[in-house]
Amino acid sequence: MASLSFNSTRITNPTTQSCKPNRLSRPTTTTFPSHALSIKNPFKRPTLASNSVFESPQPVSAPPEDDDEEEDEDEDDPTAELCFFDPGADPEVVKEWEMDFCSRPILDARGKKVWELVVCDKSLSLQYTKYFPNNIINSVTLREAIVSIVDALGVPLPEKIRFFRSQMQTIITRACTELSIQPVPSKRCVSLLLWLEERYETVYTRHPGFQKGSKPLMALDNPFPMELPENLVGEKWAFVQLPYTAVQEEISSLESRYAFGGNLDLDLLGLEIDDDTLVPGLAVASSRAKPLAAWMNGLEVCSMEVDVSRACLILSVGVSTRYVYATYKKNAMTTREAEAWEAAKKACGGLHFLAIQENLDSDDCVGFWLLLDLPPPSV
Repeated sequence: MASLSFNSTRITNPTTQSCKPNRLSRPTTTTFPSHALSIKNPFKRPTLASNSVFESPQPVSAPPEDDDEEEDEDEDDPTAELCFFDPGADPEVVKEWEMDFCSRPILDARGKKVWELVVCDKSLSLQYTKYFPNNIINSVTLREAIVSIVDALGVPLPEKIRFFRSQMQTIITRACTELSIQPVPSKRCVSLLLWLEERYETVYTRHPGFQKGSKPLMALDNPFPMELPENLVGEKWAFVQLPYTAVQEEISSLESRYAFGGNLDLDLLGLEIDDDTLVPGLAVASSRAKPLAAWMNGLEVCSMEVDVSRACLILSVGVSTRYVYATYKKNAMTTREAEAWEAAKKACGGLHFLAIQENLDSDDCVGFWLLLDLPPPSV
């Protein structure tokens, strides 16, 4: 069974290429006829480049240049802050950031919760962390911190900043808006989410102010699903699958072949999947496929799951929005097929996809989204 494991090497995106689309296969064991729509995370610690800059919360004397042991201790200091940009990366290419600004399970000298700003891009070329006392948490502090990242690392302001905590939407939105940055509430902050999981184990639990038994850091909203808006309703759908190699090809040529879609950095996620493993997905057909894909493209699609008990498919988008995407007639056969589809996702470490087509027999897609079931909170 595949599982997520963080690949700390900076990832270079595959060269964009044009290739013949792969037909979405429909195995007899995990699909049922098209229906009318009624519409352990072994995350390794990131390896930082040798020129990483660590900023301590309190002033400290610079260690002697020849004292390697002391430098190693400083880099392993859980109270240290991180300000890093990969010298081999192009700053102009990093146009989207992922951000978390939240309290941590750590108390300061006053006995108050310490807050932390964590920022990265999806490839972790940019990595930034900074602690804050709880009495200066506002949009002004965050706006100034964003500007300080730009100044310190010599990178331009991002076009978008994704964040996954709905509780921080007001502060983050205001800070971003004042800097003409588009705030994007989204759980497609996979690199950030996994990095935070790693930081809990390697940084927060080792911090002198760590509080055992604290509220889970990674609790995500999981509201009751709503009715799907009319503009997102398709006409037919089917469970489908693609070999892992074909999924990689689809993603490598995503920008050149599809006007709509979203990818994930498979190398960075470190998913251990054999090339011939069949990755499950959902194909949706519509005579208005392009408008449907365009609407879907603005939703920050996160995942698709089957609610076997209610005989329906649940679409998760943004930070805390869930829709009943489709329903099917519940019987023994469809239940087995739905359970098999979910089992296939689990075997692929939660990886799956959504494809929008003009018809289910087409070899081409109008939109293609690579999706991932986020691991349950471990802290």
